[in-house]
Amino acid sequence: MNTKEDFLNGQILLIDKPLEWTSFQAVNALKWAIRKKFGLKKIKIGHAGTLDPLATGLLIICTGKFTKKIPELQGQVKEYTGTFTLGATTPSFDLETEVDKTFPIEHITDASIKAATKKFLGEIEQIPPIFSALKKDGKRLYELAREGKEVEIKSRKIEILEFEITRIALPEVDFRVVCSKGTYIRSLAHDFGKALDSGAHLSELRRTKIGDFNVDNATTPNVFKENLGVGSSS
Repeated sequence: MNTKEDFLNGQILLIDKPLEWTSFQAVNALKWAIRKKFGLKKIKIGHAGTLDPLATGLLIICTGKFTKKIPELQGQVKEYTGTFTLGATTPSFDLETEVDKTFPIEHITDASIKAATKKFLGEIEQIPPIFSALKKDGKRLYELAREGKEVEIKSRKIEILEFEITRIALPEVDFRVVCSKGTYIRSLAHDFGKALDSGAHLSELRRTKIGDFNVDNATTPNVFKENLGVGSSS
C-alpha cells in the first residue's frame, strides 16, 4: 500500500478513464482521494496526455516530484483501438456533435478499406479537428467552433507506425493504430472517410498503450479510491 511519502516523492498511476469523464475529472478524483486519505492540504498531480470525454482507456497520472516526468511521458508512442462509422461526418469528427452530412458507402469494399490504411502509414501531415483544445489567438479552437467562427488550422507532422483494420461490419470499421504524440484519431477518422470517397467519424475510442504502459495494468478512479480506503464519493 502506498504511503503519504510515496505520493509526495512521486508515483506513476495508471488509470482506465471511464466514458464521459474528462481527463481533468479523473485527476481531480485521485487528488481528492489522496488528500483525504493522508490529510494533505495540497499535492502536485497531473496527467500525461488528455483523452476526450468520449474516449476511454489509459491515462497516466503523476504525483509529487514525478510531475516533472510528464513531458517525457507525453512524448511516448501511443496505441488506440476503436471504431470508425462510415457514410457520415460530424463537425467534431466524433459523436460530440450531430451528423452534418451523409455519403454513399455502397462502393466501399473490404479490400478498399484495407488498402486505404496504407495511405496513412509513416510521416503524414494532419489537420487537427476544429473541436479541439488547441489555442489560436489565445482562445481554444472548440470555443471558436461553438461561436461558429471560421478558423484556419495549420496541419502538423505526425507519424502513424501501425494501422490495422480488425473488423468490418459496414458502416462500422474497427481499427488499431500506433502513432506519435500529437495525432488526432478523430482527424484520422475524417480523413479515412475521404480516402474512401465517402465520409466517416469516430464513434468509439480506447487508448490501450502509452510507451511501455498498458491499460491492462490500469484501475478505474473509483477502484483507486476504494484501494486507498476512502470510498467513492467524488
